[in-house]
Amino acid sequence: MKEKARLLWIVALGLSFSVVHAQSPQQIIQQVVNSERTANQNDHSHWTYLQEIDKPKEHILQWVAGTQQGDVRRVLKKDGEELPEPRQRDLIQKFLHDTRAQKKEISESQHDDQQIDDFLKLLPIAFVWTQTNATATTTSLHFEPSTNFHPPTREARVFSSMAGDLVADNQQHRVRSMRGHLIHDVNFGGGILGKLKEGSSFSLEQEQVAPFFWQLTSIRVHLEGNALLFKSISLQQDDERSKFEPEPSTITLDQAATVIMSQPEMAQLHSGAALKVN
Repeated sequence: MKEKARLLWIVALGLSFSVVHAQSPQQIIQQVVNSERTANQNDHSHWTYLQEIDKPKEHILQWVAGTQQGDVRRVLKKDGEELPEPRQRDLIQKFLHDTRAQKKEISESQHDDQQIDDFLKLLPIAFVWTQTNATATTTSLHFEPSTNFHPPTREARVFSSMAGDLVADNQQHRVRSMRGHLIHDVNFGGGILGKLKEGSSFSLEQEQVAPFFWQLTSIRVHLEGNALLFKSISLQQDDERSKFEPEPSTITLDQAATVIMSQPEMAQLHSGAALKVN
């Protein structure tokens, strides 16, 4: 009888311990945000990767190599036309000798980083989160706008008018994927300054490309309307990235140019390798 009572006491202690340490959906997303922001602030790595950008009036397939002085790009194909190697080299050399273009590149990158950080900070406060699924490796969460949130900026107003789903990695507490859509029209200045329509959507995916290093592999923005909110992301844009390779943290612009010119040409790339080469 005493042994049975002791067993029940141990079970009760175990259950109470689990309850105390169980995380609510709001706590889970806060942990994910903290991990993402910390990783972004501490990540000074540079990568070479293949990028495909698709906009309504522009399609580009290119190799990209990151440096502290900006990203060097080798354009393989633009708007259905394959660029010959001499033209690829000319464009690279033009960037290497254009300090204004390099400063613009850095400025836009810093602007994007700030927008990402601002967006991450919104997640725990702008939405109400519910857990929809859990596996040994991931946790799936659904989000809806919080009625208690008052957006301080136009960008925050757009983001906080969305509903969608997020999949988080359980081990490193990183975002694996996120999708959202506007649940109603968003008007600026009563519609005079602009309007984004209900159903406008975005999605993103991340993958671990090296131990403890994650990179965005897919960004899709499909905003229906006429309000331009972002400097470097159009209202309609698909951005796919693959074939990530690390580069030294001290890589220079000239070294980056050499690296991307050593990457495969169009003829060497396989059309079925997660690309939609048009």
